[in-house]
Amino acid sequence: MNSHARLYGGLTAFFGSARLSSALTITAISTGVFAFALNRTIGLPGLIACFATLIVFCALSFLAHRNTIEFTGLVPISLMVFLAWACISIFWSQYQWATLGGLASMLGFTFLGLYVALVRDTIQIVRAYGDVLRFTIAASLVIEVFSGILIDTPIPFLSIAGNISELGPISGLVGNRNELGLLAVIGGISFVVEWRTQSVTRGTAIASIAGAALTLALTGSPIAWGTALVAVSATAILYGVRRLAPVRRRFWQVAILAGAAAAAAIAWSFRGPIVGALNGTGELEYRLNLWQRISDLIQLHPVEGWGWIGQWNPHLAPFTLFPTSIARPSTSAVNAYLDVWFQLGIVGLVAFVGVLGLAFVRSWMLAARQRSVVYTWPAVVLAALLVASLAESSILIEFGWLTFVVCCVKASQKLSWRKAFERPLEQEPLS
Repeated sequence: MNSHARLYGGLTAFFGSARLSSALTITAISTGVFAFALNRTIGLPGLIACFATLIVFCALSFLAHRNTIEFTGLVPISLMVFLAWACISIFWSQYQWATLGGLASMLGFTFLGLYVALVRDTIQIVRAYGDVLRFTIAASLVIEVFSGILIDTPIPFLSIAGNISELGPISGLVGNRNELGLLAVIGGISFVVEWRTQSVTRGTAIASIAGAALTLALTGSPIAWGTALVAVSATAILYGVRRLAPVRRRFWQVAILAGAAAAAAIAWSFRGPIVGALNGTGELEYRLNLWQRISDLIQLHPVEGWGWIGQWNPHLAPFTLFPTSIARPSTSAVNAYLDVWFQLGIVGLVAFVGVLGLAFVRSWMLAARQRSVVYTWPAVVLAALLVASLAESSILIEFGWLTFVVCCVKASQKLSWRKAFERPLEQEPLS
């Protein structure tokens, strides 16, 4: 064997190793979670360099695993349609360079989500999310205690106000209490699944769930509390549905999905009063004013939108026209659906709702019919993300988009119509 063959074999073994795949999965999720903190500590160039390096390593690892990956139904068609529309929006974008940057970020996190979903099993993904979110919750509580109790001084560059001595609200290492609350909810979902699958010890699971509940309470986020309520309700419903006989299950599945669609439509119609009922810090006026400005601007480009940007740049027009509140500029529409409508028009909104709906239905069907409780994780996480999207746009960027892609691809792997021509649905091992 010549030196080139040995080198190739060594590199293939290294990038194809399970240990490297596990490390890259944890790093990818961590990059989504800590993007804000990394940007504030090492700057945007440093964050971009870390992001690009991670993508290169994941691409090489993906190539090393190519013989074990099933390429049929690799990416859901609905997801490709939405991404394609976002990409071509650069041609009519009002801020083309910003659109290019936003697309690079979205496509990068899309690839990371694909890597995680295709290279790792569902239980391994849940474990990775559990480890990352356990650390996130613990580190956020530690730095809040340091700021609010030990030195009794805010940490402005991380947007930490040091309010933990007053029992919140806290924002931890993600810079936003609603974001931290959502992470606590997804963390709680992951910790429960870890417990049920005996992936961690009982003590670790209980401590993790307690930490997530404490963090959720300290955020003081009504949005996160509402999301948690939906997650608990979805879990309870799935618990019942999974125990029904297959003959009765189909009827109840249709009834539940119809009820969920009706509830979503009602929630959208009454989003103003709902936000008002959940709001405890006077943000309602800001949100309603922002939504009204967005609605006015949507009328100028109703079909195609203004162009994709992802997270807003408050220094660019038309984002300079939006109001600010709570000593911070507007960085999103604080509603993912309205945000997509504004950026990609009604065509983009239809594609977005389509990919969300298909992903949720597929994941719910899998959770209802599969024996392993691990399949409930994508369904409940998607339910949490979809509800949180009524009051935040976090699903469109970084951790939120990465997590959505993971859940979307995992559901499509098993229930894509393209897979129907290959083989019947299979059980995935518990470990």
